[in-house]
Amino acid sequence: MTSPDTFKSGADMVYLLDDEPGMLKALQRLLTAEGFRVRPFTTMSAFLDAYRTGEPACLVLDVSMPDLDGMEVQEKLHRDGLLIPIVFLTGRGSIPLSVRAIKAGAIDFLTKPVDDADLLRAVRAGLEQAADHAALATSMARLTPRERQVMKHVVAGRLNKQIAAELGTGEQTIKVHRARLMQKLNLDSVADLVRAAEKSGLHRQPLAGG
Repeated sequence: MTSPDTFKSGADMVYLLDDEPGMLKALQRLLTAEGFRVRPFTTMSAFLDAYRTGEPACLVLDVSMPDLDGMEVQEKLHRDGLLIPIVFLTGRGSIPLSVRAIKAGAIDFLTKPVDDADLLRAVRAGLEQAADHAALATSMARLTPRERQVMKHVVAGRLNKQIAAELGTGEQTIKVHRARLMQKLNLDSVADLVRAAEKSGLHRQPLAGG
């Protein structure tokens, strides 16, 4: 099932992925009434074909999918660098499964029949996170290739002199690059930098890369 978008200019996008047409229809009705754009799908492949990266969006995902279960979908999206926030729905959830999902970055893990207020609260939290990711991506795009290299090494725990030796430059030059990248990303500490790298996926890229 891939119905046309329920379009509202400027509205936030919510993708729905559930193999139950009745559930999709109910979720779409609720979210549309709250002013969201909604795109419903019953298969992972249909969702991936339609998903547009770079647009702040949230995914409401059923755990029990026929082709890939929800946890596998989450893992695949992470491997592919698609960092869309996910709200899980399940008809038979368990505490270990919900803990696993949340640890992997899910916004929430809700049990069907889902409470409307809980779902809307989770979707709004997901869209807020998506907006933060989009703003971070814009800031990351301002970094030079050398600044991205330095950032990878800093996040990996390297000292300035170690980074300088690895990149074949002076320690003072590394300090300048660090100061500039922190300014461009509007960050104050290494801890903030590590979190930014995790959000952007930079921490998964090889150190040798630019």
